[in-house]
Amino acid sequence: MNTFPTLLKREFWEHKGGFLWAPIVASSAFLLFSLMAVITAEVIGKKTGVQINGIHLNALTEKLGPDALTKLSLGLDVSFFMAASWAYVTLAFVVFFYCLGTLFDERKDRSVLFWKSLPVSDRDTVLAKVTSALVVAPVIATVTGIAAGFGFFILLSVVVLFHGGNPIALIWGPANPLEVAAALVASLPVYAVWALPTVGWLMLCSAWARSKPFLWALVIPVLSGVLVSWFDVMQMFSLKTGWFWGHVVARLLGSALPGADILFRGDSEMFERMNGPEDLASLFSASYAWAGLASVDVWVWAAIGAAMIAAAIRLRRWRDDA
Repeated sequence: MNTFPTLLKREFWEHKGGFLWAPIVASSAFLLFSLMAVITAEVIGKKTGVQINGIHLNALTEKLGPDALTKLSLGLDVSFFMAASWAYVTLAFVVFFYCLGTLFDERKDRSVLFWKSLPVSDRDTVLAKVTSALVVAPVIATVTGIAAGFGFFILLSVVVLFHGGNPIALIWGPANPLEVAAALVASLPVYAVWALPTVGWLMLCSAWARSKPFLWALVIPVLSGVLVSWFDVMQMFSLKTGWFWGHVVARLLGSALPGADILFRGDSEMFERMNGPEDLASLFSASYAWAGLASVDVWVWAAIGAAMIAAAIRLRRWRDDA
């Protein structure tokens, strides 16, 4: 009954550096850089005589109209997202290289022989790795990113207090950090569905390749794209060559990037229509993320990803050399 949780614990402890410490270090680096930027700005301001006092800050807030307050709120929300993004960028690299090496490395160091001697099925072993990539790592990155967002707001509050301002009125009042954090948590299932093609492809290469799985995972999609472009294959389907690169190559290699669904929606003019922080903030809302699941294309690729994971399970059953 406890086999699967035990397998998850095994994956976590074997890859604790990537799952836990990598996003923490990245987020801590962001906060450190932010602190250094604040100190630098304070030093420059003191040398140049440019000083901001709390009276001016509080008066500015009181004079802001409804539209200005809304923009301030959205700007702060976007800054919260940006603070959290460092953990998500790290997550993309962690998931990519974890999936690429997890089944190959155990054959390379021959530890697969030990694990196969235990009463644990190949299905449970591979599914535990998939769950680690699609659930465990994103949850840890999300918690770390949210903590970084609150840490950034605390830093801003200290700066405001240092200048005699009211951080409640200037930061915590206009901003919606709890709503932003809830949106990040609510988007976790969406990420799992969108990341399935990349996770499935990388694990299939990890289970199949006898050497250099990174090259195989990269070369096969890219070479396919080159051949499709060279022979104009997509014209047979009344499609442009770029469609193959954007809907096949990119989906196989880039779907595990958090927020990749925004780029794969097929709306090339999306960023051109943005007029302010409210448009940018809407892209990272939970409602926008969940709306992407209404596309048939998403579920087709999710099924393809699941099929590749099933193939990786079968390959692990008989391939124990590398």
